[in-house]
Amino acid sequence: MILRPDYINAITPFIDTPLVKILTGVRRCGKSTIFEMLVQEFINKGISPENIIQRKYNTPEYDDYTSKKMYNDLKSAITDKDRCYLLLDELQEIHNWEKVVNTLMEDFDVDIYVTGSNSKLMSSEISTYLTGRYILIPVYTLSFKEYLIFKNKPFSSARETFNEYIQYGGFPIIAISDFDTKSAYQIIEGIYASVITKDISKRHKIRNKDLFDRVVRYIIENVGNTFSASSIVKFLKSENRSLSVETIYNYLKWLNEAFIIYPCKRYDLQGKAILKTQEKYYLSDISIKYSLQGFDHKMLSSVFENIIFLEMKRRGYDVYIGKNGTKEIDFIGTRRNEKIYVQVCVELPDSSSRETDNLMDIKDHYHKYVVCRDDLAIGNNNGIEIIHIADFLLKENW
Repeated sequence: MILRPDYINAITPFIDTPLVKILTGVRRCGKSTIFEMLVQEFINKGISPENIIQRKYNTPEYDDYTSKKMYNDLKSAITDKDRCYLLLDELQEIHNWEKVVNTLMEDFDVDIYVTGSNSKLMSSEISTYLTGRYILIPVYTLSFKEYLIFKNKPFSSARETFNEYIQYGGFPIIAISDFDTKSAYQIIEGIYASVITKDISKRHKIRNKDLFDRVVRYIIENVGNTFSASSIVKFLKSENRSLSVETIYNYLKWLNEAFIIYPCKRYDLQGKAILKTQEKYYLSDISIKYSLQGFDHKMLSSVFENIIFLEMKRRGYDVYIGKNGTKEIDFIGTRRNEKIYVQVCVELPDSSSRETDNLMDIKDHYHKYVVCRDDLAIGNNNGIEIIHIADFLLKENW
């Protein structure tokens, strides 16, 4: 087992606190492995293995499992024991699980950890039963730093290995193996299909699967581009297909809930307000795009944006697209009292460019970066740091 210490470090402050620790992320991003690491952490603290209760609710034995059965099973497992640690994997499979968790917290001496592959884990029902009693810990596919560690590659080879990372993405199952490109994409396509089928199509009883698939492909093809539900409707009309704006919004919502996509809203720097239109969407892992479309170097611009967006999310930033008059900033990241501005490009032109010009128009003291893959265009331009994307991803502090 290859460790992912950043997640254990995120969980550790909340061990033995009266909060449900909820880990959410796309299927196969590594949540179950984090649970394995957590078990070892408990054992290292002197907790008896008998007091560590694990359940994986996405296995066949829990098909059609009810919340009543779940409660009786866990109650039986913890009765007559000292404080128990419950690690409950893929809990979204159990209807009304949040009632069970709430009852266990109130009636027994337990510390509870759950994972799920659907953000419905944070739905209104949880707000009702667990108000103020949970902490959300998002889990993502491997960062570039983690990818290097999984591949046992030295950081000195980062720029070379980055070219491999952008081709294979960050699903742990790919990083720990030596699949060829075709096999890797087949595995990722299987993960994607599982999410689409189990977490969306069946859950929401989608009747026209072909039309839904076409909408999803449009979204994936346009990762990093601004578009609206109305623009998708117009596109479908050009193919002699029909779908309502409301249905498109539902599809976007369900894809977001299943962590296939993440929305990135626009922020008006002059008006200091979040805009409600023309947001962008990024994938939970760039390899999903390749598995459906194949790898093409023409995709690199949007792929680089996707990678930077996810890294900013991993580091706890709220991420927005910046609008400064008629100019666009690729990303604005805010975290408590911190802020950074990031422009992303593949190669930096020799002369003055959109990337640096747009940042120069922002008159504040926060860090500004142009991130690219140009080995020669590295340095500082009027306070704007120009940095290779591999170095930026490994930089400890932005």
